[in-house]
Amino acid sequence: MRYLHTMIRVTDLDEALHFWCDILGLREVRRRESPEGRFTLVYLAAPDDFEAAAQTNAPILELTWNWDPENYTGGRNFGHLAFEVENIYRFCEKLKYAGITINRPPRDGYMAFIRTREGISIELLQKSDRLPPQDPWASMPNVGTW
Repeated sequence: MRYLHTMIRVTDLDEALHFWCDILGLREVRRRESPEGRFTLVYLAAPDDFEAAAQTNAPILELTWNWDPENYTGGRNFGHLAFEVENIYRFCEKLKYAGITINRPPRDGYMAFIRTREGISIELLQKSDRLPPQDPWASMPNVGTW
């Protein structure tokens, strides 16, 4: 397993970039605009991590700015932690047997979500190309929120 990123939602992207980059000194690694999803993702890294983050996508901070105004309550502005795993199906099977609820099963062979007991969301991402869909994961519904 490899730690990938932490995601937080921001209400003002310019203000957030000023804080994280101009004041704290992080650097923008890359940016992704999604007109269809109406959001912008900005990935930041600490100066000493910049080269590694630019090459491997980690470790980074992901700022998510949803274009439509939204009030974030109950910690919703903190999004999730992300970890890359060798085989998402085997990893989720291990979690399932340990009694962990898979809130968003890896139906696509690429991504799953779980939550800690304290309600922190954890995104699990397949390390290599997405795996072919397989049961029981392909037919499992979402459970709760993530």
